[in-house]
Amino acid sequence: MDALRNKKGFICDMDGVLYHGNRLLPGVKEFVEWLYKEDKKFLFLTNGSGYTPKELQLRLKRMGLDVDESHFYTSALATAKFVSTQKPGCSAYVIGEPGLYNALHDVGVALNNIDPDYVIIGETSNYNYDSICKAVTLVNNGAKLIGTNTDLYAPIEHGMVPACRALVAPIEMTTGKAAYYVGKPNPLMMRTGLKILGVHSEDAAMIGDRMDTDIIAGIETGLDTVLVLSGVTNCDNINDYPYRPRNILKGVGEIVPGYSE
Repeated sequence: MDALRNKKGFICDMDGVLYHGNRLLPGVKEFVEWLYKEDKKFLFLTNGSGYTPKELQLRLKRMGLDVDESHFYTSALATAKFVSTQKPGCSAYVIGEPGLYNALHDVGVALNNIDPDYVIIGETSNYNYDSICKAVTLVNNGAKLIGTNTDLYAPIEHGMVPACRALVAPIEMTTGKAAYYVGKPNPLMMRTGLKILGVHSEDAAMIGDRMDTDIIAGIETGLDTVLVLSGVTNCDNINDYPYRPRNILKGVGEIVPGYSE
């Protein structure tokens, strides 16, 4: 724990680590207060693409946690950066929420449902057969298929819902074309997070609740890894994977010296 507490930077997943549904998890306020007090560099990095950093900031504020907008980074931002760097001035057919549309707009990616360079899929509640058919046609006509993240499901207060990869699957299966996924565990997103923090991987830790995205992303990028059991993973699930986190905690509050629930 001393080695963990001495890290200069912390990259934290959000859902299942900071909150569940619309409530903060135990110890989160104390953890964030400790980050500020110890002058740590920290970034809340989420595979979600539906919300802008400002919206995420306001969401946490409504829960009682006041954090500056600069501490948030999403798979939507990572996806927008990726496609605009790969092909400046490109266009895309997009299935997603406002956070993804805004991120693409901000880097100059034009919307195009006729002959786009990319078909980009993020999580959304506005997903239907017509949009799938449109995406299939465009991919078959040469558009490159991009997924904002590899999450198959997302937790909600009363269960699970399909997430990005589940929404991309019908398009992949129909076209025979594999999507490129930008979010965790893709090291691209992690390296950008480290660059934003301004710390080396050896001086940073990744905190998350998912073995298949958060922990493997941290391991492959060279960060210390912390699995918290406040989200979708329990102790039994850990044995399903051929890799292990460095630390396993009930929640982020345990990182704070002297913390007790």
